[in-house]
Amino acid sequence: MNMQKRFLTLSVIAMAAVTTLFQSCGDDGDDDKPVPTSSTTLSGKITANTTLTADKIWTLKGRVIVSGATLTIEPGTIIKAEGGVGENASALIIARGAKIMAEGTSTKPIIFTSVADDIKIGTTAGSNLSPSTIRGLWGGLIILGSAPISPKTGTTAQIEGIPADVIEGNYGGANATDNSGVLKFISIRHGGALIGSGNEINGLTLGGVGSGTVIENIEVAGNTDDGIEFFGGSVNVKNAIVLYSGDDSYDVDQSYSGTVDNVISIAGADTDHTLEIDGPEGSENNGGLFTLTNGVFMGAAIGEFADFRDGSQGTVSNCYFFNYDVTADIELDDDKTSQNFKDGKLKLTNNTFNATVTIDKIASDKSVSKVSGLATEFIKTNTIGTTKPAGFNKTAFATWTLAAHLDLLKDF
Repeated sequence: MNMQKRFLTLSVIAMAAVTTLFQSCGDDGDDDKPVPTSSTTLSGKITANTTLTADKIWTLKGRVIVSGATLTIEPGTIIKAEGGVGENASALIIARGAKIMAEGTSTKPIIFTSVADDIKIGTTAGSNLSPSTIRGLWGGLIILGSAPISPKTGTTAQIEGIPADVIEGNYGGANATDNSGVLKFISIRHGGALIGSGNEINGLTLGGVGSGTVIENIEVAGNTDDGIEFFGGSVNVKNAIVLYSGDDSYDVDQSYSGTVDNVISIAGADTDHTLEIDGPEGSENNGGLFTLTNGVFMGAAIGEFADFRDGSQGTVSNCYFFNYDVTADIELDDDKTSQNFKDGKLKLTNNTFNATVTIDKIASDKSVSKVSGLATEFIKTNTIGTTKPAGFNKTAFATWTLAAHLDLLKDF
């Protein structure tokens, strides 16, 4: 995460006529027990199995934590979040040991958005908010599991944006096959609220999420910070699209070891990097390296292809980059990352760049020692051209995404 990104302040007034479904019991001091009523607002903690139905719009009010329970969301359900910054930012958090069963379909996606969005039940898009300019209206979706991570110390960590005294913000462990549930056909829009100085919530945050979790067909549109960020874990993600992120489209941290397959990025005016890949912060205790493959990435006037930092390791292969500025590059930022490239722990292979420069100009070794011979090795397995990867499937995004609704997929 780039902590120096400028936060986009928006003045949006939206009132929703809702009552309370889950509201903390303030008078008795036990805020772990929600009080059920007949309404559609979610607040506090959800500690009993709960289903959100598609016949009404649900509202997130503040930080909503699912703890020790399963949250089921029906296909076609719309969840709108109230505004707020800092600890008052609305977000949905699935704690370790809890599950989310959110299985939308290609005709009935599940949509997370802001109360300012005029989207209505039975539709897949509103008309008043543009993802290219309207961001940061609420927090985002955070899923935390017990799969291995690589924090600075120990084997667990507290996810960014959640105060240290909130135990449900802890993630990581020793169970690589941990199961946090199912996410299918999910669109997350206009998130990334400010939670601290230079610190915003990602559209979808995955902390220590295990391979038993199913994540397929995910869209993040118009988020202030990163689109999808992985903090370790081993979950696999298939069919993901990020558009107009205010920082990076896809961010990898803490030795994530899963596979991300068939992905799109559409950069906006403030997008920093399409890919930001960090290495392990502590011991490499998860025994695996991530793979990102079959991606098609559209740049903008600013922004880089990718930034590899702090001992990055893993594989980026069979990806196609186009519409980037002539100065865009792939950077190895430090000696350890450069050495990992030389040793084969970091692999950049079979990627194609639709660019006017020669392939050796794409690679940039920023390390002090220049140990990798990056440009020489890079030109052996990557190329300049116009051919998209054979494994890329555009139709996976064709019917249910906001990107398709806005006709943004025509160049893919």
